[in-house]
Amino acid sequence: MQFGFTLKPEHSLERTLALTRQAEAAGFEYGWLFDSHVLWRDPYPLLTLMAGVTERMRLGTCVTNPGTREPTVTASVLATLDEVSDGRMDLGIGRGDSARRVLGKSPITMANTEEAIRVIRALVAGQTIEYEGTELRFPWTRGWTLPVWVAGYGPMALAMTGRVADGLILQLADPDLVSWLVGQVREAAVAAGRDPAEIRVQSAAPAHVGDLALCRERTRWFPALVSNHVVDLVNKYPREQLPEALTGYISDRSGYDYHHHAEVGSSNAAFVGDDVTDRFCILGSVEDHVAKLHRLAATGVDQFNLYLMNGDEEAQLEAYGRDVIPALRGV
Repeated sequence: MQFGFTLKPEHSLERTLALTRQAEAAGFEYGWLFDSHVLWRDPYPLLTLMAGVTERMRLGTCVTNPGTREPTVTASVLATLDEVSDGRMDLGIGRGDSARRVLGKSPITMANTEEAIRVIRALVAGQTIEYEGTELRFPWTRGWTLPVWVAGYGPMALAMTGRVADGLILQLADPDLVSWLVGQVREAAVAAGRDPAEIRVQSAAPAHVGDLALCRERTRWFPALVSNHVVDLVNKYPREQLPEALTGYISDRSGYDYHHHAEVGSSNAAFVGDDVTDRFCILGSVEDHVAKLHRLAATGVDQFNLYLMNGDEEAQLEAYGRDVIPALRGV
């Protein structure tokens, strides 16, 4: 299993880079940034700086969307960052949640997202394509292979991932739910004539080492964040198409304030109980973390992406580098 971390771009530049250096030294192989340009700093200048202070770590968005980021612009940024980093860029992409909703707009369609993936991947690779009736090519790019990770839970997102993506981002650390969702992607890959083993799986969620009660309070915001996607799903699909373990906990949800998105202590999480927090996150002692990561690996998870935004970030990186990552080597 590989390890990544995700930051909200809310820290000072100095602390962002210090955390990035510490993470690479601790054994993290991926560094990701949220992309919600109104709520936080723009990720792309930060990714440029992060590339300059790392040597091996792959870097990317977790996640961007083609509604607020026009696909040819995203392709140009990533092709340039591949030059800066010597080919260490990944693209994490979805329909757009907070980045769109704070603008008063809904997420875009899966069809738009799939077309954007085609355009971005081809242009970064130096190919000539037709896009919206115009022939396009980047004459300056060396031509890079851009791994594309799709974030989603719904049937259409999972089917699209199986057709075209290199990886799946699941904002969950519930082994039972992850297993079910991975199964859907693998079935879609087979239906598309692909080898399902080609598609990598990322579990992206908060992890906090320490007293369980404190860990729960630090991470309760996360199931509230996930609930936004779940509400979209239950409004679009019959409930019988979705696992009850994913949809059942939103019955008491009253609303969501995106100006307190992914925020520790936010009132957005008032409806979230301990059981859901425990299922969706990785909490407690080092032994608890190692045991749950083994369970996630058994479902097919290739990368655990630690949402590093719950306080005590330096201490959490230290605990993972010293105790957790070594215990998962070779798994």
